[in-house]
Formats: sequence, C-alpha cells, structure tokens
Amino acid sequence: MWEFATDPEVENDLAWIRDFVAEEIMPLETLDLDDAAMRRAMAPLKQRVKERGLWAAHLPAEFGGQGFGQVRLALMHEILGRSHLAPLVFGNQAPDSGNAELIAVGGTAEQKARWLEPLLAGEIRSCFAMTEPGAGADPTLQTTRARLDGGEWVLDGRKWFASNASIADVLIVMCVTDPDAPPHQRASMIIVPAGTPGMVIERDIPTMEHPVERAPAYGSHGEISFISARVPADSLLGERGRGFALAQTRLGPGRIHHCMRWLGQSERALEMLCERAVSRTVHGSLLSDKQMVQDWVAESVAARHAARLMTLHAAWKIDTQGVAAALTEIALIKFWGARVLHDVIDRAIQVHGSLGFSSDLPLEQMYRLARAARLYDGPDEVHKVTVARRTLRGVEPRETPSEHIPTRRALARERFAELLTASAAT
Repeated sequence: MWEFATDPEVENDLAWIRDFVAEEIMPLETLDLDDAAMRRAMAPLKQRVKERGLWAAHLPAEFGGQGFGQVRLALMHEILGRSHLAPLVFGNQAPDSGNAELIAVGGTAEQKARWLEPLLAGEIRSCFAMTEPGAGADPTLQTTRARLDGGEWVLDGRKWFASNASIADVLIVMCVTDPDAPPHQRASMIIVPAGTPGMVIERDIPTMEHPVERAPAYGSHGEISFISARVPADSLLGERGRGFALAQTRLGPGRIHHCMRWLGQSERALEMLCERAVSRTVHGSLLSDKQMVQDWVAESVAARHAARLMTLHAAWKIDTQGVAAALTEIALIKFWGARVLHDVIDRAIQVHGSLGFSSDLPLEQMYRLARAARLYDGPDEVHKVTVARRTLRGVEPRETPSEHIPTRRALARERFAELLTASAAT
C-alpha cells in the first residue's frame, strides 16, 4: 500500500509556504542584489520561517531539525522549488542541507558543536568538494589524497565544481586516504575550515547558470587546489574509508528534494505556458485553440503528474523502508524528473516565442538552470544504468521465451486434455 496522506496541520503549513514564497520571496528575484544585500533582505524572512517552525526541516528533531520525514519534506520542496531563492530562506538549501546531514550522522560531538549547530542556525555556509576534473561520473577515479603525518591530515590534489567554495566557512572534502583498498573503500571525508593554509580557491567557474564571472555568491562552483594543506587528525568525518557509504546519507534524500523542487519550477513554467495560450491570438484564434499547443499542455500535465507520483512514492519508501530499499526509485526520478523539467520549460519558451527567449521573463534563466539537472548528483546515464541493472537483476535467462505461444499451447493442451476431448466430442 502507498500512503501520501497528510494531516490538516501540514496542509495549513503548505498553504502558508505557498503564499509566503509568492508574496515575500519571488519579488526578490527581480532585484540585482549582491550577496551581502541579499542576505540582509532575507534575514527578516528567515526569522518568520523560524517562528513558524519550518526552519531546517530536513533533519530529525534529535539533530536540531524539524523531523518532517521525506513525504512532508517533498511536498514542502515542491513549493520552494518555484523560486531558486526559497530554499535559502527556509534553511534547507544545497549543499548546506546535505552537509548538515553528513555531520549529523557521521560527526563527533565536537564536530557537531563547531559546525552543525551554526550551520543549522544559518550562521555559516558550507561546501561539499567531491568532483575532480578527471573524476565526475565515476568518483572512484578521484586522485586528491589525504595522508596522516603525525597528528595531522595532509591534503594534496584538485577539486572543481565545488558548490559555494568561495563563500563557504567550512568544506567537506572527499579524498583518498587508503589507495590500496577496494575502490569504494579508498575514500574518506575530511572537514577543512575556510582559510586553511595550502587550500586555494582558484576561481569560480563560469557556467550556463552564470556565464559571466561575478563576485563570490551563493550558487557558485569553485575550483580548489590543495597543496600540503594541513588539518588536525580529528577532522576526519565518519569512519576512515567509509566516504562513499557516508555520501549516500545525503544523496538519497537530497535527490528527492531536487526532484520536488524541479516540479515546483515546472509548475511555474506550465502556468506561464497556459496563461500565454489563453491570452495570445495567432492566425485568427487563440493559441489555446491550436491542437499543437493543446498537445504541449496535455503532455506537460501528464509528465508532471507522473514525475510527482514517482517522487512521492520514492519519498514514502524512504520513510517506511529506508534509503537502501528505495535505490531504484531514487535513480528513476532523478533522470525522469530532469527530463520533465527541461521539456516543460522548453515548451513554455516556445509558446512565448521571442518573449520567452528574452530576459523579460524568467524562463530563459529557468532553462539554463534546468540543464544542470541532468548532471547534478550523477548524470542521467548513470541513473539509467542503475535502474536497468536493478531491474534485470532478478530476471532469469531462458533459451525459450517464457511467453512462447507454441510452448505454452502444448502445455495448455496437456493440462486441459480432458476438456478438449469432451469439447471435441460434442
């Protein structure tokens, strides 16, 4: 049985979040504020979220969060996804939310006091540094090393696309600590404070999201060099050689949150598509009267509905059976959700024509942001392989297909011989 039901209190919170995002957060999108000014603008909004009891809802209550569970979080993130600024106001923005989960699960009491508590309070910002120029889709290829030298870890190597590296107060760095171990037991996570000698933030990499170099700000992707960077031995997060296992703590639920935020974005794009369709007259009739446009609307509604149910099912499965039981569902929504997001935004741009292509509407920015969805937390192709392998795992090979009609017919004739004989006699 699947159960997505929520109680009236949750529905009231979701209604409040929807109004709050529309009325208080989305207007900030239109202002060209630098990082410091945006943080000042968000400060009173964050306080209102905290007063409502909705701040940092991604962690269990025992770790300082609200303990919402994945289904309730999913419904919340669907609304927050309507604006790329909303997660910041609610204290569950990436990568801070995932990093908080890592420290909550793997951190020592001292690490939690130093990093988790201020991270949850929104007082500091963090970075997760895993990707390398030669190790993206296959993280077992990473080469950044950490070796123990007396009472310190010494880090050497290079990371890139380390989100928020240039503004982070603390970085969680995945690096090879046991090079001779099996591939998935070589890496560990090490906490590196900003300003550590030997760690150099080389640059923020221009991307489709932000193609022009800019001052350090949230959403940047840094390139980092580690040149004999030293941190104390107690900076190890979790067990040595268990970096990949610990990473699954943040990647499973994190993908649920990504996919539901994408649904919020695609909902907003669909609303713009429909509004344009009933407002614009072309060749003597409204766009909404054109079968091609009707097809876009119907396909968008159907795809979004499927993605929403798939994501909620994955969230429900995590809540009831744990992340390990939901690996197929998580991989499935990751590539399907990214496709739906892109396709709905693309149709919305198309129906607006040149206006949709311009920056007079948010669609062009949404489109640029959406392209990265097929790469975040592993490219689509990796997740498709996961789904296929896990689906095929329990299928037995057969020389003769199990549905081979002549074979089935022979077996059926043998089974129902008396019936067939009696039927022939009459």
